[in-house]
Amino acid sequence: MAEAEARDLLGGARIVVVEDEAAVARESARRIVAALSEAVEQRGVAHIALSGGSSAVPLYRELRAPANAGALDWGKVNLWWGDDRFVPIDHPFSNAGLAYSLLLAMSERAGLSGYGGQGDDVAAGDVPGLAVDPGNVHPVEVDETLSDDQPVDLAAQLYLHDLNRYLPLAKGGVPIFDVILSGIGPDGHMFSLFPGSPGLALDAPIVLGVPAPEHVAPHVARVTLSARVLPVAGLVLMMAAGSAKAGIIGQVLGDDRDVARWPSQAALLPNAVWVLDRAATAEVEQLTS
Repeated sequence: MAEAEARDLLGGARIVVVEDEAAVARESARRIVAALSEAVEQRGVAHIALSGGSSAVPLYRELRAPANAGALDWGKVNLWWGDDRFVPIDHPFSNAGLAYSLLLAMSERAGLSGYGGQGDDVAAGDVPGLAVDPGNVHPVEVDETLSDDQPVDLAAQLYLHDLNRYLPLAKGGVPIFDVILSGIGPDGHMFSLFPGSPGLALDAPIVLGVPAPEHVAPHVARVTLSARVLPVAGLVLMMAAGSAKAGIIGQVLGDDRDVARWPSQAALLPNAVWVLDRAATAEVEQLTS
């Protein structure tokens, strides 16, 4: 594995460049397991905010592999999401549903066939899911809020209530995650923080509803964490792979700094690791020159 560090240029963040998408998943899984294991050892519990999108699929398959599934007590790990689309959990756009179907031994929650209690993986049909306690899985409450006049905002409030209940809090009531995962969108967004998002402000709500974006699919409303959770997290892990990401990664990791334009620059922090493959970094000048 080739590793390039650009601490001075990248706000203290570390860039780890690996060969391909499979290597991104392996390296990310290794770092996730290490960080969660440390948290469980120190406090007896760990909290991770998962991601959706294309990078989540190979990562989830890597995490449920026997070596990672047996590397820590997953029953002490709490699962959250950095953002989710405001759709039922069995909808194909649901980030939580993706995790239920690919990562966890609870496939029936995603509206899929299978035997969740036995951990049968319905997507692959072979490898058991991670043995996470169902009470430690905290999706955005979509079904419970659909009848409200402003369901997305209510779901954001309920999500914040659960964060305040279960997570340690930093100054200002900001929840402290042990690990936060995110990909990088085609416009440079992370979570559902799109260019110009109010969730990038220093005084933004911890959780906020997001209207359906017009410029990025899927065009559905979202609930997202704000950028305020990033600096206090134990590890912020950013993932991207493939040549389709090269253009936006070149802009995000270029010389210009404008978080309002490229929200994922909010994760250029000393506690952040960007795991990228060679194709995704093809236009990052400080890595190719």
